[in-house]
Amino acid sequence: MFESLQEKLSSIFKKLRGKGKLTPQDVDTALREVRIALLEADVNLKVVRTFISKVKEKAVGSEIWESLSPGQLVIKFVKDELLELMGNENSELILSPTPPTVIIMVGLNGAGKTTSSGKLAKYLKNNGHSPLLVAADVYRPAAIKQLEVLANGLNVPTFTLGDKQKPVQICKGAISHALSSGCDVVIIDTAGRMQIDETLMAELEEIKNEIQPHEILLTVDAMTGQDAVNIAQVFNERLDITGVILTKLDGDERGGAALSIKEVTGKPIKFVGMGEKLDALEPFHPDRIASRILGMGDILTLIDRAEREFSEAEALELEKKFRNKEFSLQDFLDQLQRIKKMGPIKSLLEMIPGFAQITKDIPIGDKQVNQVEAIIRSMTMEERLNPSILNASRKKRIASGSGTEVSDVNKLVKQYTASKKMFKQFADMEKMSKMGLPFRLPF
Repeated sequence: MFESLQEKLSSIFKKLRGKGKLTPQDVDTALREVRIALLEADVNLKVVRTFISKVKEKAVGSEIWESLSPGQLVIKFVKDELLELMGNENSELILSPTPPTVIIMVGLNGAGKTTSSGKLAKYLKNNGHSPLLVAADVYRPAAIKQLEVLANGLNVPTFTLGDKQKPVQICKGAISHALSSGCDVVIIDTAGRMQIDETLMAELEEIKNEIQPHEILLTVDAMTGQDAVNIAQVFNERLDITGVILTKLDGDERGGAALSIKEVTGKPIKFVGMGEKLDALEPFHPDRIASRILGMGDILTLIDRAEREFSEAEALELEKKFRNKEFSLQDFLDQLQRIKKMGPIKSLLEMIPGFAQITKDIPIGDKQVNQVEAIIRSMTMEERLNPSILNASRKKRIASGSGTEVSDVNKLVKQYTASKKMFKQFADMEKMSKMGLPFRLPF
């Protein structure tokens, strides 16, 4: 995510950090390079002009020239303005104090609107709500069936009157149904349409006027860059949308849409799609995105994802195994499965501050993880629980079964043994610390 923009900005800021003292010319040069990087990332031209002007104004109007770390100060100004562009803080859903909350999902064909409706339903369900998915797309073949399949997989109820009723009547019926069935959020999946389709845009205006929704969320594809911004602008002019769901952000190397939509439309990005799975919808946090763009990691999102996969009780049990030297390769395999659910391995590592540059040219990714998984799966349960019994013939059999070399098996066992030793040393350090004894770090 934002890899291209991140690399360019990191290179620019590296030059700034390398200077003990900055001149006005240094700042001008750096900002000119930042401007080019943002334009190449497909950020809106007016947005870029305003952004650079504000950063320059801050730099000139500050005590930057006397600062002990002027390069860091310029970077801070850039981060502050990135935050300003994206809205400074997370914009939460508008939830009605008197249920049901009504949310209309709108967007172009193919932007991921129906899938995003399902993802939003799962997000709300996970947060204690009872959502109702409404099939109001009566034009696209199999649209109703697609929503029903999504809902069944989520164990969420759906409402439909078939494809013969007018969408506005379906929406009215859905709200009545929600009131009688105890659903506190109504998510209406409308038909995808082109912004130039006057008839269908008028239909959305009619739905809005008739049911008075609390949220109108526009779904746009992050990878379309300025097209996404233009689409958001048109839909906002017609419907006065309340927010945006930006899909496919995990595959967006540039970041133009994420950095432009709020500034151009005045409406916040509320959620981002971070993958194809139904739990891959996350609230949009401008501060976390700004940190990632500047190569500072995103540890809070990493923690959020980890908390979804690991309960506190499980974490304590894992810690107990480490302390008692009971952590086996089978335990490692189990944890690996859970980590894989959190997202691509390399993207997870890049959320750790400083790791983006470290892992840039190192082959750390799903391929390497899959190889480790294959090696462990080729072991018997006895071997997983007690790797010390792995002799030459066993390792040869494991390598053959996993499609790897004996050296790969040796490498895994060596790393596993070293990890156990390290965790044991940390446990001993903690014991000694509690006893008031001195200790030394194991590295």
